[in-house]
Amino acid sequence: MNFSRALIPDVIICEPTVFGDDRGYFVETFRQDKLEEFLGFKIDFCQDNESKSSYGVLRGLHYQLPPFAQTKLVRVLQGRVLDVAVDIRKGSKTFGQHVTVELTGENKKQVLVPRGFAHGFVVLSDEATFAYKVDNYYSPECDRGIAFNDPSLHIDWKLPVEKMQLSAKDTKQPLFKDATHFENLISLYE
Repeated sequence: MNFSRALIPDVIICEPTVFGDDRGYFVETFRQDKLEEFLGFKIDFCQDNESKSSYGVLRGLHYQLPPFAQTKLVRVLQGRVLDVAVDIRKGSKTFGQHVTVELTGENKKQVLVPRGFAHGFVVLSDEATFAYKVDNYYSPECDRGIAFNDPSLHIDWKLPVEKMQLSAKDTKQPLFKDATHFENLISLYE
């Protein structure tokens, strides 16, 4: 497993080694000890989630507030998505900036989206199966979001808006400037 920092250094790209032959392949998709060694601190995932979506489905931008804030380790099992993480930590040098990574069933890349980031993805293939680990349980009271199409964020979703499929909830999210941001959470690594 190889780890690297994205343009926003707190977002981590994980690239597992794939061992393949004429029978198929084997890949180790998660090693807590290796991830913690790279991060320099412990992380305890408590729940795995999975969703299946068709072309154009956009889920996000979502996050949870403390005390139920979540770090997510996301990947695609089948298909292709554009994954997006937006820094919503007030005082951060990258506040309001975002990282995009294409995740596919073939490239096996994963993204560690830390607490203090809003997260979303859009399906670019006919369908996609998306899986992720979280380090805190879902709390409806702490659930928040940001408008996926907020012009101040400058996110290129690689898909025309008229092709996107959104939930009723995601069509009503506030703009970035009106959303609740994280206070006193500047970096995982300071």
